[in-house]
Amino acid sequence: MSPQAFSNRNFQYGLITLILFILTIPLGNWVVMNVGLVCDPAGPCLIPVWPGVWSPSAVMLAGLALVLRDAVQNLLGNRWTIAAIVAGAFLSAFLAEPSVVLGSTAAFLFSELADFAVYTPMRKKLPSTAVIVSGLVGSVVDSMIFLTLAFGSLDYLFGQVLGKFWMSLLGGAILWMWRHRRVRQEALARAL
Repeated sequence: MSPQAFSNRNFQYGLITLILFILTIPLGNWVVMNVGLVCDPAGPCLIPVWPGVWSPSAVMLAGLALVLRDAVQNLLGNRWTIAAIVAGAFLSAFLAEPSVVLGSTAAFLFSELADFAVYTPMRKKLPSTAVIVSGLVGSVVDSMIFLTLAFGSLDYLFGQVLGKFWMSLLGGAILWMWRHRRVRQEALARAL
């Protein structure tokens, strides 16, 4: 594959990742109030993230958003990433249910910026580790802000962080496999 074709393919993957990243926002806002094994009319719907540990149901989507944000930065660069974070915060503000709009918007904006701040200096040398560590930092920021502003309680903080951490681990593993595959393809292309 030529460098030009590889660059075009990365851009295409980047746009797909960008769209998926932005779509996690309205989907997560809807899921947290409507989908779960237990739904409290005055609070979030819940899912188990470990035996005996419950979390608001959008936890996996919020964790996925952190991983996708890292992928957008990796594929499209810093400017696209900052634009996507700002667009996502505006989208969250306009589409979230009234009971979670402030928490969702603030949590999204600040957690994604925290993830960006941690991921950026680590991504070149330790890309898979960067996804996991930045996801953990972003998940703590997201969980503390969202739970406090949307529900007035940090009762589900551990479950939130744990659920998002699972997604960061999965994202780190996928990134490692993707990079390993890409390195092999480039080596084969050079050999031919």
